[in-house]
Amino acid sequence: MKNYDSDKLIEEARKARVFAQAKYSHFQVGAALLTEDDEVYTGCNVESSSYSLTMCAERVALFKALSEGRTRFKAIAIVAKDGEYCPPCGACRQVLFDYAPDIDVILTNGKEKQIYKLKELLPHAFDDSNLGEK
Repeated sequence: MKNYDSDKLIEEARKARVFAQAKYSHFQVGAALLTEDDEVYTGCNVESSSYSLTMCAERVALFKALSEGRTRFKAIAIVAKDGEYCPPCGACRQVLFDYAPDIDVILTNGKEKQIYKLKELLPHAFDDSNLGEK
């Protein structure tokens, strides 16, 4: 059962998008990650001329939260330009799954929103069980 305001989370992602460093793709993305204790960590995409070093908004938000000791999450909102839904890329889906496999992923096109469970977006995910004995 959802116990958060998805519209507020979308607004936080929209605010974070303004800070995107997208001088190569010009595709600005903002993300807002909600912890279980209702703190919000935001992120924006940061690009590098060496494209593989680019960091997506979702991972920026997650890494900020993890680096401050947060490890339990409810939802993440992802915002790009109006008119388009922006689902997380494969790398972000995997990293989010590693730390928050049960979160809601909130997408908006500026008018409507879609909410998915992360497991819907990454079925048959690679996880700790694939790594064998610990």
